[in-house]
Amino acid sequence: MNNANAELICLSLLSKCKSLKTANQIHAFACKTGVDSDPLFAGKLLLHSAVAISEGLDYARRLLSHFPNPDAFMYNTLIRGFSESDNPCNAFATFKEMHRKSVSQFDSFSFAFVLKAAANLRCLQAGVQLHCQALARGLNTHLFVGTTLISFYAECGCLEFARKMFDEIPQPNAVTWNAILTACFRCGDLEGGEALFERMPVRNLTSWDVMLAGYVKAGELELARKVFSRMPVKDDVSWSTMIVGFSQNECFDGAFEFFRELRRAGLRPNEASLTGVLSASAQAGAFEFAKILHGFVEKAGFLWLVSVNNALLDMYSKCGNVGMARLVFETMTVEKSIVSWTSMIAALAMHGYGAEAIRLFHKMEDSRIRPDGITFISILYACSHAGLIEEGSRYFSKMIDSGIEPSIEHYGCMIDLYGRAGKLQKAYDYTCQMPISPNAISWRTLLGACSLHGNVDLAERVKERLFELDPNNSGDHVLLSNAYAVAEKWKDAAAVRRSMREQRMKKSPGWSMIEVDKLVYSFMAGEKKNKIAEEAYGKLKEIMLKLRAEGGYVPEIRSVLHDIEDEEKEDSVTRHSEKLAVAFGMARLQEGKDIRIVKNLRICRDCHIVMKLISKVYGVEIVVRDRSRFHSFVAGSCSCRDYW
Repeated sequence: MNNANAELICLSLLSKCKSLKTANQIHAFACKTGVDSDPLFAGKLLLHSAVAISEGLDYARRLLSHFPNPDAFMYNTLIRGFSESDNPCNAFATFKEMHRKSVSQFDSFSFAFVLKAAANLRCLQAGVQLHCQALARGLNTHLFVGTTLISFYAECGCLEFARKMFDEIPQPNAVTWNAILTACFRCGDLEGGEALFERMPVRNLTSWDVMLAGYVKAGELELARKVFSRMPVKDDVSWSTMIVGFSQNECFDGAFEFFRELRRAGLRPNEASLTGVLSASAQAGAFEFAKILHGFVEKAGFLWLVSVNNALLDMYSKCGNVGMARLVFETMTVEKSIVSWTSMIAALAMHGYGAEAIRLFHKMEDSRIRPDGITFISILYACSHAGLIEEGSRYFSKMIDSGIEPSIEHYGCMIDLYGRAGKLQKAYDYTCQMPISPNAISWRTLLGACSLHGNVDLAERVKERLFELDPNNSGDHVLLSNAYAVAEKWKDAAAVRRSMREQRMKKSPGWSMIEVDKLVYSFMAGEKKNKIAEEAYGKLKEIMLKLRAEGGYVPEIRSVLHDIEDEEKEDSVTRHSEKLAVAFGMARLQEGKDIRIVKNLRICRDCHIVMKLISKVYGVEIVVRDRSRFHSFVAGSCSCRDYW
């Protein structure tokens, strides 16, 4: 076989190569036939290894080091690969090596690729130095370099520099215009972005997509909707931007609406839009819509994507159906990733199945999947919510022994573990003795435990530490006020509330959501009456009368943390959002249907009692996902076993 034929065969094989193992085999064949010394093949192999193959960067680095006379293209290829990797710092090292060996003059690609690394690291100093070098070589106004500089300054939050760079480019093209448009939205200058959009000589599809992404990132959903309706053409990015954007801004009905519209238009969703709508279903607890999505995923042939399987698993878990989550996990036809295992462990933890989460963790290890830091957070969370103190401590030690350095989140799990179990002094000592400085979340976790268990003395000590770090957090003031109120220290509780009013702090309002007939309804205590709210209040009044008569209900008025008359307290707890959501569900849902509720705050004791009584008196199953965990109420008992 002559070299020309061998080279053609190698290049053809390389174009279809999808794994590092195959690349090694092609390289071996090239060495055997003498093609490996050909600069064209060597460059193509390097490019494929650095950019197209996962985990191929180290191989590409070795290829470059062994090639006798690498040219600028080869160095630029490796710089590009590193700039797009998880470790962009290596791009700088390759750039310096290229300079040191004086392979050839730096070109526009050299600067553009290494600038991208600086942008990904948000390293302003390194980018400015590169800008100076580009100036010295007359490359700063080069279209490719100039456009990359605009993006770099935007990533670093320097919109003024990005604008100056744009003004210096003599003939900006569509890519450059889109770069400065992106810079405006990335830096929060919506008005500037709108003005630029109107000035653009030519708007392509990317320009419209940038506008959409900018508006949804800023939470301006109605403006995004208007732009979307004006778009002459829409692509996959346009649809996924709206679906994911509305989901991330907690406008779940909007995300569902756009997904339905996408399907009505006869279009096939891409991976991003599909995982986006699955995420919206998960966050909203929209179980009925989730089942429809699952059917679509199977029929459309998306089950080969591990990301979609993981999103399905997460969706069922957050919709309160751990059984379906387990079924998705066990029947995955693709190889389970570490995300799959960790998501399933987290699902079991959220539902209080601590022992089962631990068994799955060991099964994961037996499958030769090495747990990472996030996996250990999930298993520590499982131990915390199941009250498994000794097991939690053991897994924390095991994590350290396996070479994973504990992060602030892991220490937070341990604080929560001790705090939930009522070992408040141990939790306090642990927080004070942590090898890394506890952050506001660490102290807030402990303050929440003090509030739950009514330990006022320790709450005050924790409060002093916490208020030094985050003095203006309204939630912390509420937790302290709650601790005082549980101990019936009304004057102290009132003083904290008064301080909040003087500082104009506002408590996050509690809301609850319920899905009925594939529509999501939201309730908030004290909201203005409308037809939906009136229906909920009417049904709730009927329910509460029946609970008093048949269930022996007595309001848990300690849940109302104000010094007011008992009658007023009873009225206050009756109007909690989760009670309204349950009442609406019982009024609208078919008999025998489970009631599933999502709440943004922790469920209070009185609502917990009411849910148990409703499940007993009415024979209905209720699932509540609050900020902390799942509560499954069946026949007068709760899955949390009243262990919060």
